[in-house]
Amino acid sequence: MNDSRRPCFRVLIVEDDPDQLSLLRETLKIHYGPSIANGIVGVGTGRECLAQDLASFDVVLLDYNLPDVHGTKLLEMILGIANVPVIFVTGENDSVLAAEAITAGAEDYVVKLGDYLFAIPVVIEKSLSQHRIKLENERLRAQLELMLEELKVKNTQLEESLGKLRTMAATDHLTGLSNRRRFSEDLEHQFGAAVRYGHDLTCCMCDLDGYKQLNDSLGHQLGDEVLVATAEAIRKVFRSSDMAARYGGDEFVILLPNTSCAEALPVVHRLRQQVSEQIGKSIESVERVTISVGIASVRGDEPASADALVSMADRALYAAKAAGRDRVVVHGELPQTAGQEA
Repeated sequence: MNDSRRPCFRVLIVEDDPDQLSLLRETLKIHYGPSIANGIVGVGTGRECLAQDLASFDVVLLDYNLPDVHGTKLLEMILGIANVPVIFVTGENDSVLAAEAITAGAEDYVVKLGDYLFAIPVVIEKSLSQHRIKLENERLRAQLELMLEELKVKNTQLEESLGKLRTMAATDHLTGLSNRRRFSEDLEHQFGAAVRYGHDLTCCMCDLDGYKQLNDSLGHQLGDEVLVATAEAIRKVFRSSDMAARYGGDEFVILLPNTSCAEALPVVHRLRQQVSEQIGKSIESVERVTISVGIASVRGDEPASADALVSMADRALYAAKAAGRDRVVVHGELPQTAGQEA
């Protein structure tokens, strides 16, 4: 008697030979003790086998040749119903059949030769041990798959969160346009590309006329609404490949890659019209708002650096303000002395 004896241990013996069934019963009682007798169920056909509550058994001892069903077929049906270790105990001493049985899912294959009955308890314990390991492996694999799936979801959520943080870090919270930090990065990249490949790059500095007085007289909330409407006008007029940013306060800046000042001018004039229309449509209490714009380009003005390009556009904007506002000034059209003084 060994430590493996369990009072609830249940064995299903599928054997059509009454003598063999009796021998198997006695062998198990000798090994596990008389208490196992109530846990042994013997049947002689596949139909009787399938009528049992297969999941309630710890192990199934299965004969290969039964009167109503082939052993391999019955094995397939048993395993389709319950995850229980099945051991073939048969007179078929055939290595091919044994290989087929193991491949089909049998835990072991015992041939009824010699003192095979003495091997039955050992084979049962080995099969039960293997089955427990298999079940544990399946549990761990399922747990690992679940953890990997949860990790995948968390990684996706983390990527989404990081993406939102990157967007927030690069976006002006009020207008939804790029902020000055993101603009500086885009500016360096686009300026370097324009110089390297000989393309043009136009920078437009825009400033709302009389915004401070409007903000002071009507309040910051309406002032913010004017800025939001201006950003919407910019989005409607410019291409998706253009880069628009809120530069600060009521100043906006737009980069137009592969675009000359001459090509940018009609677009900027449309922007002036769109800003007035957008603000008038969005904010009834605000009278007509105008915008001044200064333009400079890489090929037209030959700036020494990206910051110099912005400075040139800013000087042109200053000239537009000084000339009466609500207009567009191109840096290249400024008098030489005025440009130097600015």
